[in-house]
Amino acid sequence: MSSTSSAAAIFPGLVPELLVTDLEASLAFWVGLCGFDVLYDRPAERFAYLQLGSAQLMLEQVGVSRNWVTGALEAPLGRGVNFQISVPAIEPVVERLAHAGWPLFMAPETTWYETGPTRSGVSQFLVQDPDGYLLRLTTPHGVRA
Repeated sequence: MSSTSSAAAIFPGLVPELLVTDLEASLAFWVGLCGFDVLYDRPAERFAYLQLGSAQLMLEQVGVSRNWVTGALEAPLGRGVNFQISVPAIEPVVERLAHAGWPLFMAPETTWYETGPTRSGVSQFLVQDPDGYLLRLTTPHGVRA
C-alpha cells in the first residue's frame, strides 16, 4: 500500500503507535470504515502511518519488525485508554460502520462537558478496532456558559 495523501505531513507532539495482530484488517477498519488516510507505509515491516484531520497514529503488526512490548499482549488491546478523534461529523462514520455490521461500544450521543467556567458540547460514539482499541469519535458543538 502506498501513500494516499500528497500533502506534506505536519507531525504533532504525540503520535500513538498501536501494535496490531493483522495490519490488513486494521487498515480496513481505520482507513475503510473510519476514514483515515495512509500518509506513508513500510510494507516489509507491516507498518502504516495514518492521519484523519489533525489526528495521527501509527499501526505496526506484532512480530514482524522490532516491537517495543512491555508485557503480555492479551485481547482486547489498549485496556484503560480511549483515543478521542475529532471528525467534522460522526454520522458518516456511524453509517459506514452500521453498513459493515460493525458493533458500537457506545451509541451516538450529544453531551456537554464541564470545562471550567464553560461547557463544551460534542456528539460522540465509541467503537473498538479489530484488536479492541477503543476509539471515541467526536464532533464539537462549541462552548457555552
